Amino acid sequence: MPVVHYSDGLSLAEYLAIEQDLVKRVDKPTLFTWIVAPTVIYGRHQSAEVEVNEEYCREHNIKIVQRKSGGGCVYADEGNLMISYISPSTHSEQVFAEYLELLRSALSNKGLPAVTTSHNDILVEGKKVSGCACYATPTGTIVHGTLLFNVNLEAMVKAITPTSAKLAKHGVASVRQRVVNLKELTDVFRNISELREYIEQYGDKFTGAINA
Repeated sequence: MPVVHYSDGLSLAEYLAIEQDLVKRVDKPTLFTWIVAPTVIYGRHQSAEVEVNEEYCREHNIKIVQRKSGGGCVYADEGNLMISYISPSTHSEQVFAEYLELLRSALSNKGLPAVTTSHNDILVEGKKVSGCACYATPTGTIVHGTLLFNVNLEAMVKAITPTSAKLAKHGVASVRQRVVNLKELTDVFRNISELREYIEQYGDKFTGAINA
């Protein structure tokens, strides 16, 4: 699978624009990874006013961006590896399955018992390490997801929990029971750069995708 590279240090909006450009011209599934400064990304059908703690984000210089795919609100920072999988196929469900298998098998190959869920998350030892979403365009399908390596979980909880009621329901403790950083599970990767290099190398050799 082709793995393409772009400059580091771009904004999340710029990386999303790269996805939209790639999907117009790729002739086979293509992968690229990226890392952004602290940013909250909310789904196509969501409202920032409802889903995002905008005051906290302003105070902590966390950017807020809406994406074209559906799904829930996520937080990313320099401890999170973003992964984009772009396919010329418009069979989005199949493309989504290909991406999930790519990431699941990559983690399993390093001894992490990764499994996928009906909510399109990837769990290791019952805890979420990755969430993803996709959407089809007239020329193909874009899948993008997170891979938690050493994310600031405290900031994650506060940035995407806008009300006191929601804080009570999804407080820091409960969220930390559901999600986990890979750094807490394995010492195979010393830093996020090593994880990134591995995912790109694995993607380059990945043959599990089914061409639609």
